[in-house]
Amino acid sequence: MRLLDQIIMYNRQFVKDKEYKQLQTDKFPKKKLVIVSCMDTRLVELLPQAMNIGNGDAKIIKTAGALIDHPFGGVMKSIIVAIYELNASEVCVVGHHDCGMAKLDPNKIMEKIKERGIAEEDLNLLQNAGIDIEQFLSGFNCVNASVERSVRMIRNHPLIPRDIVVHGLVIDPNTGNLEVVVNGYQ
Repeated sequence: MRLLDQIIMYNRQFVKDKEYKQLQTDKFPKKKLVIVSCMDTRLVELLPQAMNIGNGDAKIIKTAGALIDHPFGGVMKSIIVAIYELNASEVCVVGHHDCGMAKLDPNKIMEKIKERGIAEEDLNLLQNAGIDIEQFLSGFNCVNASVERSVRMIRNHPLIPRDIVVHGLVIDPNTGNLEVVVNGYQ
């Protein structure tokens, strides 16, 4: 059975058994918190438990490397909506050790892109549109510096109110230990 078929079959039973009832909450984060975190599978359950975040406590935005690459991209839009529409008052950027985005080699990704059949003319279209593919596919060298950069981007954004507290943390994906990189209260 294919994956989507498995998901839908499970979902039908989930709804029939009303398992959703134990998960119901409203759209407003109880702790008034937004978390920008890496999409790493090791963090799916570990990060909320390590931070004492329960269902409905926070808005969690997942992105490769917990990176905020553009001040007017989707991650920043999500943070802004969480602040103005959902009453969030604090933001935590949480990177992690052993991240796949650390020292990511854009040339290797480009090789894989071409191996999967993406045509050279499509890549040229991106370059002609002014997109620096190498920069777009780059990661970072130091997780702490990457977290600090994302915190600065949020703090210095023209649409983020000055009373919003922004923290930067790094989590160990094996133990859940959190290190404070930027304490937004200071």
